[in-house]
Amino acid sequence: MQGVVREQQQQQQQRVKDSELIYGEMPANEEREDQEEMPRSALSAFRAKEEEIERKKTEVREKVFSQLGRVEKESKRLAEIRAELETMTDPTRKEVGAIRKRIDTVNRELKSHGQNCLKKEKEYKDAVDAFNEKNKEKGQLVNKLMELVSESERLRMKKLEELSKTIDSLH
Repeated sequence: MQGVVREQQQQQQQRVKDSELIYGEMPANEEREDQEEMPRSALSAFRAKEEEIERKKTEVREKVFSQLGRVEKESKRLAEIRAELETMTDPTRKEVGAIRKRIDTVNRELKSHGQNCLKKEKEYKDAVDAFNEKNKEKGQLVNKLMELVSESERLRMKKLEELSKTIDSLH
């Protein structure tokens, strides 16, 4: 149980780091803030959905592990019962054997579902990492674009001033 809690804490820390990556590199000028009002609400909605997915995923994981623990306990208990039944000649012995086989089958299916859950969780994490990387790249490209536009405007102003001086010197 401590492992599940520790894993949840690590996931929460990762979400905080991911949020810092998403929001930490935004420029502070007013035009940028106006343009990002809509994306911020979309990102807030995304973050809320992500948190809900994480919460549901944690619930499912806890249920799966709870089921696994319970099934293992029941399997041990049934093994003990079976041993007792074998010492006795009971007419319900065949039924108990059939039920035990069914429990073993369900236990294997539960393990398979647990592995599938872990696989899906890894795919989800990989998708979030790819999203964050692309978002970071987008921020860098936006910053580069802003630098290029500023440089272009500065050069154009300089050229206009030179042209203005040339015109003034002609008069």
